[in-house]
Amino acid sequence: MKNSLRHIAVFLFVMATPLAVWAQFTITGTVTGTGNNPLAGASVKLNRNNVGVTTDASGKFSLDVPNKKAVIEISYIGYKSQSLSAEAGTNDLVIMLTEDVGNLDEVVVTGLGTSLKRSNVAHAVSSVSARELVGTTTQATVDGALYGKFTGANISSNSGAPGGGISVKLRGITSIAGNSQPLFIVDGVYYDNSSINAGLNAVSKAAGQGSTTFQDNPSNRIADLDPEDIDRVEVLKGASAAAIYGSRAAGGVVIITTKKGRSGKPKIELSHSIGTQWQLRTLGGRTWDTTKVRAAFGSAGTAVYNANAGKIYDYEDELYGEKGLMNSTRLSLSGGGDKTTYFAGFTYKDDEGIVKNTGYQKMAIRINLDQKVFSFLDFSMNYNYVESNADRAFFNNDNTSTTLGVSYVSTPWWANLYPDANGNYPNNPLAPSNFIQTRDLVTNREKVNRTLLGGPATFKIFNTGKHDLKILARGGIDNYTLNTIAIFPKELQFEKDGNGTNGLSAYGTTITRNSNLSAIAVYNFSPSEKIDFRTQAGLTAENISLNNVITTATQLIGTQTNVNQAGAVQTLQAR
Repeated sequence: MKNSLRHIAVFLFVMATPLAVWAQFTITGTVTGTGNNPLAGASVKLNRNNVGVTTDASGKFSLDVPNKKAVIEISYIGYKSQSLSAEAGTNDLVIMLTEDVGNLDEVVVTGLGTSLKRSNVAHAVSSVSARELVGTTTQATVDGALYGKFTGANISSNSGAPGGGISVKLRGITSIAGNSQPLFIVDGVYYDNSSINAGLNAVSKAAGQGSTTFQDNPSNRIADLDPEDIDRVEVLKGASAAAIYGSRAAGGVVIITTKKGRSGKPKIELSHSIGTQWQLRTLGGRTWDTTKVRAAFGSAGTAVYNANAGKIYDYEDELYGEKGLMNSTRLSLSGGGDKTTYFAGFTYKDDEGIVKNTGYQKMAIRINLDQKVFSFLDFSMNYNYVESNADRAFFNNDNTSTTLGVSYVSTPWWANLYPDANGNYPNNPLAPSNFIQTRDLVTNREKVNRTLLGGPATFKIFNTGKHDLKILARGGIDNYTLNTIAIFPKELQFEKDGNGTNGLSAYGTTITRNSNLSAIAVYNFSPSEKIDFRTQAGLTAENISLNNVITTATQLIGTQTNVNQAGAVQTLQAR
């Protein structure tokens, strides 16, 4: 009897298996948005299910469905979500999402002297409020806070190093050698977002014979702005952005408006957040035995494996296993009367990285003052001071296999890289760098002091109801000093015994002094309630001054790190 039941169960399982396989099918298609443009990164998932995929750069997707029929949901930031039914044989779908027009009546900044309702804007404008930008967890840098908030903007991390390093490119703007970053404007001040290298290319050879501008693991200076100070961010895309703001806006414009005071009793807000960050998903390591080692690394690798008795080390946890403590303290004061309103904010942030000896500290002070001087004159003043320090370690692209990430993936977990009782690190027998030694001994630090000062003044010439004429004057300065220090001691595996530069010490100083002035006359003619004509004309002047000096010393003498205590010294200046 038992044997008969067993045979029946096996028979039913065999019969059900092809039915289950037959029931599963694949849906393919393309997701597009306004103008039939493909949407990269759109979410396509099964209804009431976590199974889903994202579209590729061409907006295409392929989704496996376990049943005969299914309801799929398609969503993308800034667009209305859409659901549709699909069944076996559903292929090559073209799904067009429509923009979320729920905010068409909001007023957005579009030009140097004007603002319009979104429904009347002739070009694409995306907006993000302070609540959407900061969210539940405050980001360390504003470029990181922008991630995933805008349609048509590709925001990607160039490096996970603390202190920024994020590329912002609007859809359709690309360049192999040139700068395709958008123009950033903060409260009317042209905000410098230069990427300035620290001289690491002398070791990493990341750029080869090309430019070091984007391949030397630089941070972005937009990272200096405090996300807690921001009230609204608007992104202008299209040719009209360059028509308004000049050639620097060829990659688009990001207009940032900071928080203002409101009339009423003084309002004091104090907050402190504390948390940790760690590697969310670990990849784990491969299992090894003598046969696998010999096949992958030959006799030399087998000798290393046997000498260490096949012991395995968890180098993923060793390198990326830190649980970085994150502290952020925020104090703000706002208020005012009928003629004067004010806002003041102070932020102190101290974030530890998930790699030992990395972290980011920032102190930011902001004061915004709005004053109605006379009935015909309004004036505003915006002041911001930022001081930050970042320990960025030695990561990112390189052509010498010496950076931490590249040397890590080249090293099997049975090679012992730990120092002995005297603190002496062994050479990595299977890669050019002992990444534990590099992590512990290399210094890659940057310090920023930045001051932003600016403000608009509005002169109301006349207003007769149908005719309105006013002059907007605006000026601002953006000054900062960036100091970088990179030290590679001569005892590093890739620096000693003729392998590299016998020790390197690089000190960089960048002094940036930018200013902008503008005067714009705005005339508005309203012959009726439904018709409105607006004309503006004016002048703008910009002064950009950047002076970068990097002194690189190699062939270090003894344990000295001063650039004058070296056998060779090279100084490069970019102005």
